[in-house]
Amino acid sequence: MHTHVFARLARATALANGMPKLRQAFVPQPVVDRSPGELRAYIEGTDPVSKRPFVQEVVEGLTRPLDEQDLQGLSFERTTPRLLEPDTEENLRRLFEENRWTDYLPIILPTEERVEAMLKGTSHPPDKVVGKLRPTVFREFWEFTVEKVAVNAVMAGARPEYLPVILALAASGVSARSSSTTSFATISLINGPIRNEIGMNSSIGAMGPYAHANATIGRAYSLLSQNLQGGSVPNETYMGSVGNWYAYSATIAEAEERSPWQPLHVQKGFKPTDSVAMAFLGGWYTQAGYGPRATWQEKMRHCLSACEQYVPPLLVVDPIVARGFVDLGFDSKEKLAKWCAENALLPAREYWDDMATQTLLRPRGVAGIEPYASRLKAQPDEIVQMYTPDEINIVVTGGETQAAWKMIGGLLRGVVSIDEWR
Repeated sequence: MHTHVFARLARATALANGMPKLRQAFVPQPVVDRSPGELRAYIEGTDPVSKRPFVQEVVEGLTRPLDEQDLQGLSFERTTPRLLEPDTEENLRRLFEENRWTDYLPIILPTEERVEAMLKGTSHPPDKVVGKLRPTVFREFWEFTVEKVAVNAVMAGARPEYLPVILALAASGVSARSSSTTSFATISLINGPIRNEIGMNSSIGAMGPYAHANATIGRAYSLLSQNLQGGSVPNETYMGSVGNWYAYSATIAEAEERSPWQPLHVQKGFKPTDSVAMAFLGGWYTQAGYGPRATWQEKMRHCLSACEQYVPPLLVVDPIVARGFVDLGFDSKEKLAKWCAENALLPAREYWDDMATQTLLRPRGVAGIEPYASRLKAQPDEIVQMYTPDEINIVVTGGETQAAWKMIGGLLRGVVSIDEWR
């Protein structure tokens, strides 16, 4: 049973999982903030998809014997040719767009020669399996190789020396095109010597389209996630209600040399000489500010209380901001993350009054997993802490023209060595 806006997605998921004729019934959307009477009317009313009584659909779906139609399409061929038939550049570009293999910006056509040149950026063979991706936990994983990653790197306009970074992001298992009604996107962070080797920007405009490496690495990650996980098709394999522009190209390089703190990859146990890629799932909310000024505590408390309960913030700060916090006694990222966690507070009623929190976090509380169990036991007006310090990550980047910082939804989901993909 589903709400009607998910009809196409539900059927596509059933098909992908080998049950194309799975019996399904639908009620209207939304179900959140509806009264018991309105919800009962959904059940007693008409299925908005089949136009038949909802209860009748449920009863027949559970009791009607399987027939020949139910057993059709239980398997299908997934193989595709490695090469397309030769054609004009204009026709091939149109073909890529029609098949949703692009992000609708112009691409570099991945000819055999271009892909072969891209593969020189890694010592790994073209047929080596890099990993698996899927847009949601309800769909099957798709496995892909080094060559397939290289194809998407070519399409994005990347250079061969960027390929180890792109392979590491692909190997993270975190899709840059995840499907969630909350319109998540994925933000990637690059640490270590490779930033300078390939000319990544961690100065002015660090989060903008001002460096070839940053822009094309992020775009390649997005394209490969779309093409190597079985698609990112609106209303089928993508359900983000308003979407997210971070899905185009969101890659940050940390300004390690100008930071007073340890780089993030060193915090995670790597050596300063290691090159590392990290993938943060979120990219939905963004808070911003300047300072630290006289009222920095009030400003950050306001921002923290506006963050989503189920996605901790990734705090991105200019080096000026980092040095300002050091002057205030925060001589490590860990100390600032601890302060943020201790000041990210909500009444329990507000903390749990969210569909995603109920779906993602409440089961952990019911299972007795801390700190969710304690938050679940709290009285409605009791103040609860939204995050633990280890969930909040801090990155230093920027050109030092302003003491600016951003607080972006960012749940760390993948940490991969880039050096292993050289």
